[in-house]
Amino acid sequence: MSLEALAPSYDGRGLGGVLPRVAASLGALPLPEDWPAAVALPEARRAVVVLADGLGAELLRRRSGHAPFLRSVIGGQPDHIPATLSAGFPSTTATSMGTFGTGLPPGEHGLVGYQLRIPGTDRLFNELDWIDGPDPLQWQPHPTMFERVGAAGVPVTMVGPGKFDGSGLTRAALRGARFAGARDLPGAVDAALAAVRDGDRALVYLYWGAIDSTGHQYGCESWQWGDAVEAFDGEMRRLAASLPAGTSLTATADHGMVDLPDSAKIDVATDPELGAGVELAGGEMRAAHLYCRPGAADDVRAAWEARLGDDAWVMSREKAVAAGLFGTVSDAVLPRIGDVVVAMHGVVGAYDSRVMRPRVSSLIGQHGSLTDAEQLVPMIHLPAQ
Repeated sequence: MSLEALAPSYDGRGLGGVLPRVAASLGALPLPEDWPAAVALPEARRAVVVLADGLGAELLRRRSGHAPFLRSVIGGQPDHIPATLSAGFPSTTATSMGTFGTGLPPGEHGLVGYQLRIPGTDRLFNELDWIDGPDPLQWQPHPTMFERVGAAGVPVTMVGPGKFDGSGLTRAALRGARFAGARDLPGAVDAALAAVRDGDRALVYLYWGAIDSTGHQYGCESWQWGDAVEAFDGEMRRLAASLPAGTSLTATADHGMVDLPDSAKIDVATDPELGAGVELAGGEMRAAHLYCRPGAADDVRAAWEARLGDDAWVMSREKAVAAGLFGTVSDAVLPRIGDVVVAMHGVVGAYDSRVMRPRVSSLIGQHGSLTDAEQLVPMIHLPAQ
């Protein structure tokens, strides 16, 4: 399959289309003119949008016994509402939050990976924790969907763990909403219900990360992962049953996940063949941004291709951009992308122990690449009643 055929959708059929479609259903914003009319959602006065971190569509399909409510909604959705969307590349939380929160492709919003080199420097920064990172409003200057909806007169509330209130990633990708903190999922659902009942019009966004963290720690094939999905499914049933009249419910995710044993993980720091010519190994286990020493990019690409073979797509920055993996790429974002981009599709991962913390490299569940297991996310919509 060609790289072009693997490129994610960055219109209404992708994760970036969720909030624009919901905003249009509220009458807050028009759908982009070049989007197909079939992506439009039914009208609503209020809307709740839930993002379950790590709830990939392939995982949900295979383990749907843990999610009877979500399974029933998907089975009853109209044909024009797709059951799955593409998350975007890389399929990782920071990038997906940028796409979800702005409606733009990664090449425009600029959150193009887990760990990125700041152009003009010799250091990486982590877009998820944003420690010592650049000003979020300069790194991602485009208006967010929450800012745009709020400016159109619809109050916006974000519900999630308190640590995300004012974080770098929130300010970059999700600014513009009033924040309501919640310590657990029942509390988050209660907060979402309170917000959506407070006024005639509202957009409420609820984020929950326990499915993702459970998959990372125990693996997405574990019984613990199933339990986390069951808890989420039960609270979504309660949320749907408690919504006031005129309120729609939309649920999606930011990426899927695959399990990766330690034996399949390559440490670039201790591998002379793959480390040669690499100045900084950014990105993450399943989607690497390799920042190369001057003049070494071709040799690095050839070495990684020879070593990984059919287990990875190894490409130059230019080829990855031309294939549309990041969508349209602006001049400001281009140097954030690695000189060589590696997307895994076999049971393999690569990292640099000098820049990736052991607690991250040791995780069982991993994601970031272009495989269906990592890339496809659900689109679950209950129209307003």
